[in-house]
Order: sequence, then structure tokens, then C-alpha cells
Amino acid sequence: MSPTNEKSDSMDGELVSFVIPVYNEENVLDLLFEKISEEMVALAMPYEILFVNDGSDEPCSRKLDDLSDLHREVKVIHLSRNFGQQAAVHAGLERVSGAAAIVMDADLQDDPSGIPSLIKEWENGCDVVYAIRVNRKENILKKTLFHLFYRSCQLLLPFKLPLDAGNFGLIDKKVIRVVTEMPDCHRYYPGLRSWIGFKQTGVRIERLSRYDDRPRVGFVQLFLLGKHAIFSFSQVPLMLFYLLAALAFTAMLGILAFVLYHKLFTGKAIPGWTSILTTICFFGSINAMGIAIVGEYVWRIYVQVLKRPVYITSKEKGFESKEDV
Repeated sequence: MSPTNEKSDSMDGELVSFVIPVYNEENVLDLLFEKISEEMVALAMPYEILFVNDGSDEPCSRKLDDLSDLHREVKVIHLSRNFGQQAAVHAGLERVSGAAAIVMDADLQDDPSGIPSLIKEWENGCDVVYAIRVNRKENILKKTLFHLFYRSCQLLLPFKLPLDAGNFGLIDKKVIRVVTEMPDCHRYYPGLRSWIGFKQTGVRIERLSRYDDRPRVGFVQLFLLGKHAIFSFSQVPLMLFYLLAALAFTAMLGILAFVLYHKLFTGKAIPGWTSILTTICFFGSINAMGIAIVGEYVWRIYVQVLKRPVYITSKEKGFESKEDV
């Protein structure tokens, strides 16, 4: 029997965990649970769904608890406040019990009908199966920014970050263990998932519209997430100053040559204040940028040294029933 078939046979009946961060999305939770359940029942595989309540308002918190009361597959982790999507993903992965975990959003942009494709590749021997987002439904500005972001990461990061692949995807339990043991404070889950290696593949899955057509994450949050992705894995921003220093030195030589030429050969009076101010502004801008970038890395070191928890749990729901079964 081939290794691939051997792994597939050994996975019959394996529990699959779902990790789903939630923030004020009570209106879609019933439908999301229904769609996931339909896919897993069709596959005849046991499953659990870990909803991570990332500081939602009371109506959403109550809805999550109600779901856990109604369905033994549903477990809820309530965080003490809003720690952000990446922290919520980490909280869920630390509590999963399955042989694999599927991370997805709660807003139905991650199409549940793609779940069988992820599981199939896992059964065929892949440790990481990420969803490649196709046919995005966002506006043209967002699609352009996402396009540029992923391709910029290809150039800046020292490892291959799959193009157009976000959180949605499946990871094997050995990958879960490695990801959750990483002590990073500023976490970017797709980057960590790619950095660790193992056998990885992508599955093309259509990116659907958000259920209420109102984006949960604004441009500021997306910018901060992109900054985490780059500064957490790349030293290129620091290396960029070798190039800027060379450009600044070249500009200085050019200005000096221009002044000396007119002083020695043409005899024309050169107004000194223009060149002086231009040079000061040029070097001042470079220094300011350098301080900002170095400060970003220093801040990350400071936060990492503090060793504050990535998240804090206020309560959990549904986990006790698992022990009773």
C-alpha cells in the first residue's frame, strides 16, 4: 500500500476542528453552523466548532452560548476584550482536539463548500492546505491593495508566502503544535503557517461576499495587519537604508560637483541657501524614516520581552461536555 493511501485510511473517523473568530456577527452564526454541518455530515467525519468570541457585544455572546447549548459540536471561548483576529485564531488553535484544524472567518466570505477540497488534500498527505482566494467580491480599491500586498510580501519575505491566501485553510495537528508553541506576540497566522514549512499545497476557492455587505475590518486594521506581516518576518526595511545612504551620498556628490563647477569655471554666483536647505531636507527625511523603522523593530522587541499573553479568556462554554462523552 502506498504512503498516501495508508494516510487516508488512517484518517477514517478522525475529528476535524474548526476555529472561527467572531466579532458581533450573531446574525450569521446559525447559517454558518448549518453549512459547516452539512459538509461534515456529507463527509461522514466527526467535527467540533470552536467559536472564539473576540470581545463581541452581549447579543453575540448570548447567541454563541445558545449555540453551544443546542449543539454538542459547538464550543465557545470568550475573550476578556477585543484582542484582534490573529489573537483569536491563536486562542482557538490552543484548544482544538482534532487531528486537523480548519481556520475560517465567520462572515461567510470563506465558502464552507470548499471544506471537502481542503480535507481531500489533507487525506492525500499534505500537512497544510491553504485556500487561494479567487473572484473576490470587494471593491476595486481593496482588491488592488490585496493584490499589491501579497506580491510585495513575495519580494520582502525570506520565504514563500502563497499569493492571495489568507487565514482560510487546514493544518495538521503537528503543524498546530508548532504554530501554538511559537512565542510571537505580534502574530500573522498566514505568515507563521508558511514559515514553518512541512508539505503544503493550495486549493482555489471562490471568495464570497460578506453576508451583510459591510466590511468588519477597515483600512486601518488592514494596514496594521500588513505591517505585522512585513515587520515580523523581514529585515528588508532595515536593509533599505543601505540603498538610501548610497542615494544620499550620490546626491551630496552631485550638489558638490555642481557648486564647484560654477565656482571654478563659470564664475557665476551660486545662491547658497537653496542648496543648503535642499540638502538639509533630504537628509532630514532619510533620518526621520530611519528612526521610524528602527523604532518599529525596537517596539516589537520591547513588547516581546514583556511577555504579555496574546489573549485573555474570560470564560469557556461547551468544553465540559466533551469530557463527559
